[in-house]
Amino acid sequence: MNALFQFLRWPVVFGLLTAIIILDFFPSLVGYQKQPTQTPTTQANAQSQSPSSYSDAVTRAAPAVVNIYTSKTIEPALPEQYSDPFFRYFFQRNNLRQQERVQRSLGSGVIINPQGYLLTNNHVIRGADEILVLLQDGREALATVIGSDPESDLAVLKINLDNLETIPIGDPSQAMVGDVVLAIGNPYGFGQTVTQGIISATGRYGLKLSTYENFIQTDAAINPGNSGGALVNAQGKLLGINTAIYTKTGGSQGIGLATPSDLALRIMSDLIQYGKVIRGWLGIEVQAITPALAQAHRLSPNNGVVITATHLGGPADDSGLKVGDIITRINGQPVGDGHAGMNFIAATRPGETVAVEIVRGDKAFNLNTQIGSRPESKI
Repeated sequence: MNALFQFLRWPVVFGLLTAIIILDFFPSLVGYQKQPTQTPTTQANAQSQSPSSYSDAVTRAAPAVVNIYTSKTIEPALPEQYSDPFFRYFFQRNNLRQQERVQRSLGSGVIINPQGYLLTNNHVIRGADEILVLLQDGREALATVIGSDPESDLAVLKINLDNLETIPIGDPSQAMVGDVVLAIGNPYGFGQTVTQGIISATGRYGLKLSTYENFIQTDAAINPGNSGGALVNAQGKLLGINTAIYTKTGGSQGIGLATPSDLALRIMSDLIQYGKVIRGWLGIEVQAITPALAQAHRLSPNNGVVITATHLGGPADDSGLKVGDIITRINGQPVGDGHAGMNFIAATRPGETVAVEIVRGDKAFNLNTQIGSRPESKI
């Protein structure tokens, strides 16, 4: 047996060495492709590759972003001694016209459809006597205000021009923190300008900028004049309407806020169709539950609102909801601290029925409630 082992040992060793040499130096002879060695640095570079240019996205979106210039005639207040109609007549004729001044401001807008409808911010055009829209291709037109919504700080304008470029629409619900975004607008009246950044946060609210807040936050530079312009993704699709900046100096400090495009388009549709925004209404006043109340009812401390008042004859009152009830879900969706629930109800059409999950005492159950129409705001 030992003799047989000694006899076979060297041929086996020789065969293994030969196979190793062939695989290492001539892999194609056996149909084997040697994989290149990747260092950690090479692997990291491959994973972090990003476009060297976003010009394609700008090419898609920029033609639909316009500059907006507004003017408003400001008349000075008459001195108290001229309150008499006789003196007022002569004062107006001789002095008032000379003291009148024109206040000008600027902003941006986004062309949504070929019929000439465009979105901008309400604060851009509020009180304007004349609104001039300048397109990227050099054309200009006077705009008509179709409608405005102070509660979301959005407005819809219309211009009468042919062959208008429209912006591709994205899905802000799919946007994630860290996604690359571009802000396109008219900062300081420089003309159309593009800045780049990322999405810093989604669902920002509680900033007291408007009644209905659900902002996309970005660090793309946004400055005065960008208001009403486009926030687009890396494919040039509209994610939001640039609305506000947080600043202590008046310039960009890396905190810009945009109204999501899905909300903006819904508001635009209502303003065009009805001349106002149609929002759902339950007719209740609520406040977020306290940690002690959440613990007592074995609820999540971050989800739930307690009803503090109901409007007599309102939808909630008619359906049997009472002061002290704790609402946790609407149509299966958590209400959070009340903001998410308020936005859900506002987006629901009057006449639709929703299931409101409540906790009353030691019992939890659902009440079906028909959504009413929210009374018009006084602002």
